[in-house]
Amino acid sequence: MRFILLLVFLLPMLAFAQTGLITGTVRDRNTQEPLIGVSVQVVGSQLGTVTNEKGTFRIESLPVGSYTVQSSYIGYQPQSRFNINVTVGNVQILNFEMAPAASELQQVEVVANRRQSAAVADLVTPLSVQSLTTEEIRSNPGGNFDISKVVQVLPGVATNGAGGGGRNDLIIRGGAPNENVYYLDGIEIPLINHFTTQGSAGGATGILNVSFIEDLKVSSSAFDARYDNALASVFEFRQRYGNPERFSGNVRLSGSEFATTLEGPVGAKTTYLVSARRSYLQFLFKLLDLPIRPSYWDFQYKVDHKLNDKTSLSFIGVGAIDDFSFGVPRESTPENEYILRSVPYINQWNYTTGVALKRLVNDGYVNLALSRNAFDNALTKYEAAEEGENQKLTLKSGSRETENKLRLDVNKYINGWRYAYGVSGQYAQFTNNIYSVIRKELRDEQNNLLQPGITLDYNSNLDFFRYGAFGQVSRSVLDNKLGLSLGIRTDMNSFTEDGNNPLKKLSPRLAVSYLLNDKWTINASSGIYYKLPIYTVLGYQEDGRYLNKKADYIRSIHYVLGTEFLPRQDLRFTLEGFYKDYSNYPVSVRDGISLANQGGDFGAIGNEAVDTNGKGRAYGAEFYLQKKLTGTVFSVLSYTYVLSEFAGLDGRYVSSAWDYRHLVSGLLGKKLPRNWEFGAKYRYSGGAPATPFDLDASRRNYASLGVGILDYSRLNSDRLQAFSQLDVRIDKKWNLNRITLDLFLDVANVLVSNTPGYDRYTFQRNDDNTGFATTDGNPLRTDGSNAIPVVLKNTDGNLVPTLGFIVEF
Repeated sequence: MRFILLLVFLLPMLAFAQTGLITGTVRDRNTQEPLIGVSVQVVGSQLGTVTNEKGTFRIESLPVGSYTVQSSYIGYQPQSRFNINVTVGNVQILNFEMAPAASELQQVEVVANRRQSAAVADLVTPLSVQSLTTEEIRSNPGGNFDISKVVQVLPGVATNGAGGGGRNDLIIRGGAPNENVYYLDGIEIPLINHFTTQGSAGGATGILNVSFIEDLKVSSSAFDARYDNALASVFEFRQRYGNPERFSGNVRLSGSEFATTLEGPVGAKTTYLVSARRSYLQFLFKLLDLPIRPSYWDFQYKVDHKLNDKTSLSFIGVGAIDDFSFGVPRESTPENEYILRSVPYINQWNYTTGVALKRLVNDGYVNLALSRNAFDNALTKYEAAEEGENQKLTLKSGSRETENKLRLDVNKYINGWRYAYGVSGQYAQFTNNIYSVIRKELRDEQNNLLQPGITLDYNSNLDFFRYGAFGQVSRSVLDNKLGLSLGIRTDMNSFTEDGNNPLKKLSPRLAVSYLLNDKWTINASSGIYYKLPIYTVLGYQEDGRYLNKKADYIRSIHYVLGTEFLPRQDLRFTLEGFYKDYSNYPVSVRDGISLANQGGDFGAIGNEAVDTNGKGRAYGAEFYLQKKLTGTVFSVLSYTYVLSEFAGLDGRYVSSAWDYRHLVSGLLGKKLPRNWEFGAKYRYSGGAPATPFDLDASRRNYASLGVGILDYSRLNSDRLQAFSQLDVRIDKKWNLNRITLDLFLDVANVLVSNTPGYDRYTFQRNDDNTGFATTDGNPLRTDGSNAIPVVLKNTDGNLVPTLGFIVEF
């Protein structure tokens, strides 16, 4: 701390006027051919250049600061990039993909005005699509450089409200966390979070390094047909290239981690990016006397190599090592004791690695991607009532998911027609060695059966193939005012009984966009989307048989209608209404509830028998305002009303666990003189649905399981209080000789608002904390009949300040 304060005083004396560099490439959006002679200008200045014979450009001697950069070229729609932050530490790499303009002069002007605005780029039908740039990701208050937290400012996006968004369960328009898919440079990455819940996608904190990300596009409907298994959203992360000029990088210290990123050229045709990150949460939690000790590493790399003018290769990789263990707190509290007995030990690792080849061909390009991803999840838990070395196992699970994937797609643009087609295939392997006590057998003193035991004990080892094909075509007609996009795909597998029937999973989708004028657009879409049940469901066994082999693909039909308004260059409004109709959703045979409600806890879901006859629906409307940075202010405001309901075995619709109803988010950023920046983010979500405890079952089972038993006959009949939080961030930058220092203060929950969470069921401890207190002074009975139940409220809210720095060199 003293060192940081010393820097604050000394650096102003060392800083002096500096300039930075912008370099990049301009390509045709449809064919990926480099464009020669494109004018690239810094708006509001005389600085600019034109692209060379390789489509690259270079703008030197640019004073440090934030700029809007615009590309323009005869026959193409101009394109603007906002909030380009120039420093002396790193080269700013900026890539443009320009779309051909219409032939009619009037329409050229209309479309050109839109391309220079805050409209979402490169889409014929910009429906249910939002985007974030690298600067919007990096400077997000309360985000802690975590992409999963940053996207919460977008419309329709919520996190697990119970716990105040402390987990990264991304809930898109009322869908479950495992309904989203994620792609990194065209390669699917199944996991983007540390301490992932198996069968879901949420976790504690993000894996991806924001220093790698050039931009992010989120589609919440009207999915491109090349992407399979998406029901709620598609996240497309595009990574930047490494610095082609010189060796450079950055070092970052934030509230929970220390990260290093290095980059540079390897010869004239190759660049690289590589990073490593280490958490120190375990030390902070020990200092704060919390019983949990989470620890993680993650790694990421990207190598780009240009074989020739037509062919390029990209090698990418991302991986994580996670360990979630416990320590004995100095002070015993009911809350600490509950955590020690309710959460399993977690040991995980995962990785995705792959190579992508892009080949330019006549009127288009071809993508070929080969990748492999693996996820290993080990869970251990002991009986809550046992102490010391006498503890008995209630959960011992070792599971691994591995996928080897190939994707091929051909993309063409001929005479105004834009079309793509391709195939995908993968070899999937899943092993699961699990012992799990669902209910312990209980007998009274006369040996009468009080509760039959339910225990999972099986070893799955399955492997099978998954394959699919798609086609997509789009075209603008009626003087380019009407944009049409039609897609179709089908997916199959060699494991489920009907898995090889391509017609049963035929997935058509249509999107329409009508350009009223240069400010207003009306958009509509509809599509049918399918998702294979999660591996834990497919691998469930009883008596050596895979019991869920008859499971169907989950189906969701989307209907969306909306409008986009662009009153000026830096301002964008959208308003959309949506309806999603689910069928074939897995429903728990044991509990009778839809698996759409699961995924918000640590561990795993899906290890049970299911019927795939469940149904659901999610519908609502969302409003979005986005002001790009053109002066000194940028802002985002969104409001979503969403209702999410799913039915269990009884066929009755009830609120799902993600039925928050009202979602509000706002982001405000201000560039101040002398390289100061201020940001504020506000989030609000309606109360999360909650299920009351079955008090009799909870008393009988807490001693073995360490948690209360929910009464599913009253599923989600209660609600928590609404969640709200204000985060602020202040940055100060110093530009030295080829070094930029960014010192930041990030304060989460600055108003110390209560964080609503689910109630916690436990038993009262005795005074010396050597065991559980009882009503008769005798040892705790196995059925808990002499225990003293306690329900702990979970509404604490803490202010979390973080002082950190980023050094770019």
